[in-house]
Amino acid sequence: MTEERKQHWEQVYQGKGEDETSWFQPRPETSLDLIEATGEPKDAAFIDVGGGVSRLVDQLLHHGWSNISVLDIAPSALATARERLGNRATQVNWLEADLLEATLDGPYRIWHDRAVFHFLTESEDRKRYLTQLRRALEPGGHCIIATFAPEGPQACSGLPVQRYSPESLTETLGGDFQLQETVQEEHQTPAGKTQSFIYCRFLYRP
Repeated sequence: MTEERKQHWEQVYQGKGEDETSWFQPRPETSLDLIEATGEPKDAAFIDVGGGVSRLVDQLLHHGWSNISVLDIAPSALATARERLGNRATQVNWLEADLLEATLDGPYRIWHDRAVFHFLTESEDRKRYLTQLRRALEPGGHCIIATFAPEGPQACSGLPVQRYSPESLTETLGGDFQLQETVQEEHQTPAGKTQSFIYCRFLYRP
């Protein structure tokens, strides 16, 4: 299954330019605001799962964050991000892996996921994700997850998705994760479409 997922996302990234993917953001404002809201120091261990070619890492480096990991299953996506960052790429820990099967360093103080979790439409995959999250996130740490909202698309990049409300996402994560903040975002795609996302920031209290 890992190889199938890898091939799918490699094809997506190789077939489109960085700013042609539907999830492209010149500056990920909502993510940055929620990361700032954690109150963590800028040397706190941070991981962006499914980071791909996201420009979040650029902004975090620009604002002085110094302990950043970016994980993605698609090597071409990570290569694009490293090339874009140039010399600054050496300041980032790049992890090429399937999140569901990766051996994560951790513990992390902040876990950020913009649009990985909603691709997990099978309950077994969601359980594996949550196992990874609980292993990798330090107690008292922060989890930021963005998914399509209930009125958002039913599919993305040729794959079905699971849409969430803040309530259903909180229930899915379980009682160890205390919802701190919710933001709804109307994301404008490069093709001019509007996609509804929810962002939720949780405190991990096992």
